[in-house]
Formats: sequence, structure tokens, C-alpha cells
Amino acid sequence: MGEKRRVTVRVPASTANLGSGFDVLGLALGLYNTVEVEAISRGVELTVEGEGAERLQKVGVRSLVLRAAQATFAYLGVKAPGLKIHLKNEIPLRRGLGSSATACLGGVVAAALLSGRALAPEEVLRLALPLEGHPDNITPSLVGGLTATSLAEAGIRYVKIPIPDAIRVVAVIPKMELGTAEARRALPAQVPLTDAVHNVGRAALLVAAMAAGDLSLLDEATRDRLHQPYRAKLIPGMDEVLDAARRAGALAAFLSGAGSTLVALVDRGAETVGGEMAEAWARKGMQSEVKVLTVEHEGVKVS
Repeated sequence: MGEKRRVTVRVPASTANLGSGFDVLGLALGLYNTVEVEAISRGVELTVEGEGAERLQKVGVRSLVLRAAQATFAYLGVKAPGLKIHLKNEIPLRRGLGSSATACLGGVVAAALLSGRALAPEEVLRLALPLEGHPDNITPSLVGGLTATSLAEAGIRYVKIPIPDAIRVVAVIPKMELGTAEARRALPAQVPLTDAVHNVGRAALLVAAMAAGDLSLLDEATRDRLHQPYRAKLIPGMDEVLDAARRAGALAAFLSGAGSTLVALVDRGAETVGGEMAEAWARKGMQSEVKVLTVEHEGVKVS
């Protein structure tokens, strides 16, 4: 083992897809899960505080953090020590904000540091991907900012896309969980060519608009036909809430990942936009929590 016996890894949340960039685009958010890992003589101890604490405590040795750490020790050819793991979670579970991605990244990065190794981002992504499965979540959480990802034979290919400083993110989180597997089952096996072309054009427009700083294009650029129309059936009031965001002055509004959180991008009036979205959902009988978040530009931080 390396000199470090205890490490702390802070991993940001993420919102994936951004409407039209299905399975490709992801944005890191200023909301965090923190993984504290200490090497001990034997065994595994897991404690959790914050979001999902009771549920994750019961998971025990099947914890994603532990499985990611064990996979990393094996990859490095290091005998795994006993581990004392403490999780501090701000990110709600099963809400489309990348909580599972943070667990995988936290475990990989912590194990590497305890082993006295610093892994390249591509290695971290390669180790986390089999456990998490969603490069559009793990990549922005690791490196920060807005990222475009693609799976290739060599692993995850990604690039960070410039994003205007003025942008803030309004996340409206309902009291309703939605698993990624269930949200995937709602999607068709095939889509019309016109819908595929629509999304290719909008996703390209979104990347270009961000790079150019043209906020006026973001609403059109985030319009989606590949996944949101199908997932709307699983989330009561989704279309009404997104419409409320746009009427309140949002630059764009879309489903966060597989859901159930809905997100608006704003450059002003964040509280007003969030309030209008929450009220629209309340009219449909859905209670929700509004979080106004910054974009996290750096990604994972260790200490």
C-alpha cells in the first residue's frame, strides 16, 4: 500500500442528456457526494449519512463504492486491505442526478490513492464504466463541466465543451423515484428517421451554441424526440412543468437523465423559474424540492 491510509473523495452530481444529447452529453453540478475511505487491518465497515442513508446502509458489501474499490485494487495488482467507508450524500437516489456514478468514481479514485497510484482519467472511466454503465454521467462528474462522450474500442472518448459563465441550473426534484432500467424500458427499439435527424441537428446546435455563448439557441437546441416523449408517460405532469419553466424565462428545460428530476438552464431569475416549476407540479399533485445549482467545472476533488 502507499503512504496514504485515509482519503476523502468529493464527487459532483451530473445531469445527463440535456434533452437532445441522449446518452452523449452530461453536465457536472454543484451538488456532491463525499466518500471517505480508510485502510484498516481487516473486514469492511460501511456507514452512510444524508440522502438514502438507511437504504445504502443495508446494501453493505454490495455497495457500489466497495465494488468499485475492489475492482481497482485488482486492476492495480494490489492486495485489497480492510476498508472503513463513510458516505456523506447530498444527491438524492434514483432521481436522474448521477448518484450511482458518484459512488463508482469515489470507490475507484479512493482505492487508487490508497494504493499510492494516480490513475489517468481514461483509466478511471474504464474502471467505473462496467459498474455504472453511463459514460454521460461518470465523465462530467470526473472531469467537470459539460462533456460529450462516445464509447469506442479504446474506451470512453470525451471532450469538455465550453459553457457560458452566466448559466445556472435549476433542479426540481419530485418525491418520486424512477429507476434507469424502468425508464429504459419505456423507450422504443427503433425510432423514425426524421426523429433521429431532429436530434442529431439539435445536439450539434447545442454544442455549438454553448461554445459560441449564444444563449438564445438553447431552448431549440435541447428539444428532444428520442426519449423524453416516451418517458413523459412515467412522470405525471412532466410536460406541464417544462412548459412552466420556459414561460418563467428559462433558457431551456428538460428531463435530467432518466428522471425523475426536471432541470432548467437559466441566466437570471432562478428562484422564480424553480418556483413556477414546483407550482406546476403541485397542481398535478406532485410535491417537489427546488435546488438552484452552479456548474461544477473541476469535477472530482481529493484530500
